[in-house]
Amino acid sequence: MKSLNAIGTEVSIRLDGLFLPGILCIPENATGIVVFSHGSGSSRLSSRNGFVARSLCNGGLATLLFDLLTEEEDRIYENRFNIDLLTTRLMDVIHWLQSLEKTKTLSIGLFGASTGSASALRAASFYNDEVHAVVSRGGRPDLAMAALHKVSAPTLLLVGGWDKEVLELNRKAYEKLQCERKLQVVPEASHLFSEPGKLKEVAMHTVDWFEKWL
Repeated sequence: MKSLNAIGTEVSIRLDGLFLPGILCIPENATGIVVFSHGSGSSRLSSRNGFVARSLCNGGLATLLFDLLTEEEDRIYENRFNIDLLTTRLMDVIHWLQSLEKTKTLSIGLFGASTGSASALRAASFYNDEVHAVVSRGGRPDLAMAALHKVSAPTLLLVGGWDKEVLELNRKAYEKLQCERKLQVVPEASHLFSEPGKLKEVAMHTVDWFEKWL
């Protein structure tokens, strides 16, 4: 394993017949771990998710950023939007964490961005009480609409106020959720929260949510 300083440590996640690269950060005395499910075309090296992960690590929560697809799988464009495949992959990685000595006792939270929110919510609906909280950033929870009523983990939907279409989709998803839930609109922010200070707001809301539930 290779040290990445404040970000974490490089790990290789071994699943059936394949290896996925990841970045694992485990602060001392961590009580929970947040697993990131990236959006289409993104990876463990996402600068936005990396920023949020560092905020969580600084707050005492473990994080895992990983590539949901192998390089070969990612070359097939349709795989990036294959929610079934992404959900299965995320669930396999959760199982891997539960079998790993240093993470098996940590409460699990899921952070999904864009299409990754759909896989996070679907995985949460399957794992039920084993997933303790979910955060969706600029997400597409509507792609998991049929599973939303089965999600029991407290769920935070974060959407930019200027991201009108995605905001409307999140409002519809919010109505379908039957768990503890919150729709947090970040004012004057677009889909990627690229405006000054807006990603910091996303990180703040995310840390608060996971600290509360993990």
